[in-house]
Amino acid sequence: MKLDNTARFSTICIHAGQEPDPSTGAIVTPIYQTSTYVQDALGQHKGYEYARTQNPTRAALEANVAAIENGVAGFAFASGMAAIGAVMTLLSAGDHVVVTDNTYGGTYRLFEKVLRKYQLDFSYVDTANPDAIAAAIRPTTKLLFLETPTNPTLRLTDIRAACDVAHARNVPVVVDNTFASPFIQRPIDFGADMVLHSTTKFLNGHSDSVGGLVVAVQPDHVEWLRFVQNAEGAILGPMDAWLVLRGTKTLPVRMERHNANGLALAQFLEAHPKVKAVHYPGLPSHPQHALACRQMRGFGGLISFELGSLDHARALLNHTRLIALAESLGGVESLISHPATMTHASVPAATRQALGITDGLVRISVGIEDIDDLRADLARALDAV
Repeated sequence: MKLDNTARFSTICIHAGQEPDPSTGAIVTPIYQTSTYVQDALGQHKGYEYARTQNPTRAALEANVAAIENGVAGFAFASGMAAIGAVMTLLSAGDHVVVTDNTYGGTYRLFEKVLRKYQLDFSYVDTANPDAIAAAIRPTTKLLFLETPTNPTLRLTDIRAACDVAHARNVPVVVDNTFASPFIQRPIDFGADMVLHSTTKFLNGHSDSVGGLVVAVQPDHVEWLRFVQNAEGAILGPMDAWLVLRGTKTLPVRMERHNANGLALAQFLEAHPKVKAVHYPGLPSHPQHALACRQMRGFGGLISFELGSLDHARALLNHTRLIALAESLGGVESLISHPATMTHASVPAATRQALGITDGLVRISVGIEDIDDLRADLARALDAV
């Protein structure tokens, strides 16, 4: 099923990288659950030698997401953190990275607890401010690492402005696009050199797979990521690749519902007397609402809101019935979590407080259930606060 260059987003999601199985004509890419491949003769094979190096199911997913993100090549890994780790191997001891200050707690843990041991240096700045990015860049800066929207306060970075600042100083840019998904924004279109995803989240969409993926556009990045994927071996298995391929086919229709439900629930929370503040880019009260309207296609399914204290947050978290108390996000079912003690527990308390990740902050990953049921569940839980 050949796509021409006029194919639109929903068509790309369903068909890119997807060829009927040559032996049977199966329209769905098979799960090639094999560790090795028989060769016709010494030095003669069908393009596959060993499953760490190549797997047809994984290759289909990599081509699919690369096309979805409008990149050149994709590389699938065992988790989102493994994907970030692979990108960081582009660096050498003594190199410096500028990072969005409100980055995911697991990213912060990798940078501070692991990679600093190998003489990498990191500066955390408010990348919503291009001047702050410029001021943080040093002669040793080799990467700008952006997360937008941020987890969990949903601050935005103007990707094009950030790329302009970095590229003027010969610094490549990687964007963690997990929170938005490529349906909502495609960072490469704004100048990014690499895009990261935890495929566990919106790309898979069904809470039944863990994985990560990097899409690159620069030839040297593509060459190195292909090499390091094989050399380190933190690959995505064929079953997980197949599950994510199933997920990307329905990404557009799921994201439309995530967008609609997210906005409706954010509006409900903003109007509730027990909620002190709501962080959601789709609300006019969000300080970067205008940027969200320019840069994003819809505003996503993530909301965070402030209840004022840990006791209030606990009361709410312990009384939802439909919305499940669990880590992760991006699935068809709604999840609720407490960032200070869950996703960002590895971030020092003082840093969390400065970033607005208070003990009273709650995050919801809004699923695709009926919005009236979600509102009713939250209203009932808020009665317990």
